[in-house]
Amino acid sequence: MTTDDELPPILAGKRYDLPSAFTPESLLREARRQKAAAIEPVPDICLLDPDGDIVRRLKAEGRARRHEGWVCYHTDLYVFKEAGVTLGIVGCVVGSSFAVLVAEELFVSGCTLLISVTSSGQIAPVRTPPYFVLIDRALRDEGTSYHYLPPATYSEAPEAVLNVLEGAFDDLGFAVLRGPTWTTDAPFRETEAAIEDMRLRGLLAVEMEAAALYAFARARGKRVICFAHVTNQMGQIEGDFEKGDADGTTDALRLVVATVRRLAGA
Repeated sequence: MTTDDELPPILAGKRYDLPSAFTPESLLREARRQKAAAIEPVPDICLLDPDGDIVRRLKAEGRARRHEGWVCYHTDLYVFKEAGVTLGIVGCVVGSSFAVLVAEELFVSGCTLLISVTSSGQIAPVRTPPYFVLIDRALRDEGTSYHYLPPATYSEAPEAVLNVLEGAFDDLGFAVLRGPTWTTDAPFRETEAAIEDMRLRGLLAVEMEAAALYAFARARGKRVICFAHVTNQMGQIEGDFEKGDADGTTDALRLVVATVRRLAGA
């Protein structure tokens, strides 16, 4: 039997049955005290925008109002309306640990559904970018998920959420595939050998948040859904990283609205 002393620290000493000593509730309580901020719930539905393109567009158009009750030390939360739907949005939340830190704080602040739309690199050449992938599972090549769930190869999306989204994007006019991705903590260490291994596993794209967000969702019983916006081939071709109209935000917002409308009553 392997002992904790023989395990790497990321796997050793985890007690998934015990509550956390440091909680998002206590952090936000002290932040409100320091900032003399009142408790103001965030919108029911919130969006993580790791690239920040959507936030920048909304601010440039004067459509985003800063949420004064959001006291996170690391981010700003904005509130906006899209097609009659009120949403909260946090930009530039890149990487698994940052995404889950913000997710923890959002859910204890009133969020009931969290959507992530992250730019990602193509692994399987299924079509020409840009297009979207509804991530149904993510390979756990990052660190945060191992603090929430025991070791396993993948983090799975909430099955109930996936089932409700069946057919939700058929009429959008752009491609939304469904499949698995590779979540990494080290994008600049993606070797050709690693990429080929992921391709052989049938993974569609590489991103930096989904495995951790899904592990958090499973451990905490929360509704989270992640999309990969496949926009590039990791800089291996000239003219890469083109996202589409308005830096891809037009399609991304339509995707979010379609998701919300389908899940609103679920």
